[in-house]
Amino acid sequence: MRTQRQVVDYSLRKRAVLRELLAGRVGTYDVCDASPYLKNAARFHGEPTDQRCPICRSENLTHVHYIYGDELKQSAGQARTLAELRVLAMTLREFQVFVVEVCLGCDWNHLVEQHLLGRDRLAEAGPDQSAVGVVAAAGGPTGRRRREAQR
Repeated sequence: MRTQRQVVDYSLRKRAVLRELLAGRVGTYDVCDASPYLKNAARFHGEPTDQRCPICRSENLTHVHYIYGDELKQSAGQARTLAELRVLAMTLREFQVFVVEVCLGCDWNHLVEQHLLGRDRLAEAGPDQSAVGVVAAAGGPTGRRRREAQR
């Protein structure tokens, strides 16, 4: 999405959990513990992926997007589809999205990423900022200072 920013990826944490599972330091029941609410959200609001479950390897994972933010009021904490996120990103100033992957077969679940969405950054990238970039590229005051500092 165009307004996505401040992305935090949890793939290293996922690899660490899977490494602990393969080493036998963590049991399957510890990592395959999706709640009934998460499984229902995956069924009705989730986005299917082409990735196989790392535990059972029989089903594809489903991504569930949970939204949080001050402007959401009662809607905070709800699961939304990607189509709904696109609409919300253009209507709300800023909200946070948590993406959770879920396997409906074995109940594996893990936080994949979190990021901010909203039109807040679109307003900041107006014509004033593009003009500053043109002046700097044309060798304006900032370009001269850089050249003098290099000498």
